[in-house]
Amino acid sequence: MTWNGWILAWRGFLVCSTFIFNVNFHPAAASQPNIVFVLADDYGYNDIGYHGSRIRTPNLDRLASEGVKLENYYVQPVCTPTRSQLMSGRYQIHTGLQHGIIGFAQPNGLPLDNPTLADKLKEAGYSTHMAGKWHLGFYKKDYLPTSRGFDSYFGYLGGSEDYYTHTVCMGRLYGCGLDLRNDVDPDFKENGTYSAFPFTQRAVNVIKAHDKSKPLFLYLAYQSVHAPLQVPERYLEQYSDIKDKHRHIYAGMVSCMDEGVGNVTAALQETGLWNNTVFVFSTDNGGQILEGGNNWPLRGWKGSLWEGGMHGVGFVHSPLLKKQGYVNKELVHVSDWFPTLVGLAGGSLNGTLPLDGFDQWSTISENSSSRRKELLHNIDPMHRPRGQALNTDSFDPRVRAAIRVGDFKLITGDPGNSSWIPPPSDSLFFVPTPVDDAPDKNIWLFNIKDDPNERNDLSQTRPDIVKQLLGRLAFYNSTAVPVRFPPDSLKASPRFHGGVWGPWE
Repeated sequence: MTWNGWILAWRGFLVCSTFIFNVNFHPAAASQPNIVFVLADDYGYNDIGYHGSRIRTPNLDRLASEGVKLENYYVQPVCTPTRSQLMSGRYQIHTGLQHGIIGFAQPNGLPLDNPTLADKLKEAGYSTHMAGKWHLGFYKKDYLPTSRGFDSYFGYLGGSEDYYTHTVCMGRLYGCGLDLRNDVDPDFKENGTYSAFPFTQRAVNVIKAHDKSKPLFLYLAYQSVHAPLQVPERYLEQYSDIKDKHRHIYAGMVSCMDEGVGNVTAALQETGLWNNTVFVFSTDNGGQILEGGNNWPLRGWKGSLWEGGMHGVGFVHSPLLKKQGYVNKELVHVSDWFPTLVGLAGGSLNGTLPLDGFDQWSTISENSSSRRKELLHNIDPMHRPRGQALNTDSFDPRVRAAIRVGDFKLITGDPGNSSWIPPPSDSLFFVPTPVDDAPDKNIWLFNIKDDPNERNDLSQTRPDIVKQLLGRLAFYNSTAVPVRFPPDSLKASPRFHGGVWGPWE
């Protein structure tokens, strides 16, 4: 063989061996960042310090100011849809979860043909752990967190419960039951312990026990600050000036959660993991006004298609960010975390169904333009219709839906409560700002960049934009799968399962 032949042969060996190496070898832990994702529940836009809230959040404020504040960031109006899009990277119209939430007795869940974020990170060599609220189905064992990519799990499976007893009552028909599990087994040991404490402690324990030869994925989904309004007395003292009872307790709940986040980040620093960690904080939806939350100056609240229901609190902190300490105003959605974090992990998206999320790391890390140019908030054909149909073959505006294209947002059907609610300072009651919309009105259009608080409806002056966005809704509707919303099953009753909520099929 000639010298040139030897060189070509050697190059061919290197190419082939490199291909084999990349296919079968996960990068060393040092080259894969640890990922810690903290999700708050029902946390309002006006409930974090850096948005001007009266509520003190020193740990969250510091992390956000040192990192990247996401100020054009969207989640979903209620719990299950946000969590499903985080875990799957897919719009809820593509998983059948476009209506409401998964109930305790409902045989429903994030479809099993959707690999979860934990599945993909585990595939990439990560140690995967979760603490807190699941709310993605549990009627079969296959839907439990430890069956969906998590090495360990400690938390509750449903939507809400008592913070101390960890029980849920569903009336005479179903009775009461415990909803707290350590991996797959019911956990009765924490009765009487406020949930933020054991969830934080589990996260700290996972961090301290972590084998540094592998990268870490930790998903901490706090019960805080969802109803019922409960918190240890010591967190209320600093808010004695807040006279509204609900807001007073809610503020204490936020401070308790903020303390927990501080304890988690301290553990990451003590163990040396912090310098290679991407830390993400997000809410799952807007604040619930009736339970102490507040989204001022945004319009609407939890459950609505107004900005107050979906414009989320979110930020990223990491030494791996190329640009830090700034406010990012690029369009980002909760479904984007799936491809973004899998990409950071050096993982593969092979085996996933078509994703609706985008890899936004360069957008977040470098403040480059968002890859997302439009955002489907939702289409819910099961929600009660509102108003009259149009004489057109485009999207039916009676259907509850919302979409964002560029700076423009279109809402159709029933958007939910439309009020602007100022924070209840010394008053005992919220005083909603009056709204003069007709009861059968079913189309609204706003330029969110110029009018983030949705006070100037452009639907009458920009019919061209309305037509364009109705066309985009029609397109997305043509891709939707049927709604998964089965009736409740009496077999779910804790009476048949030792006083515990859990799988029944």
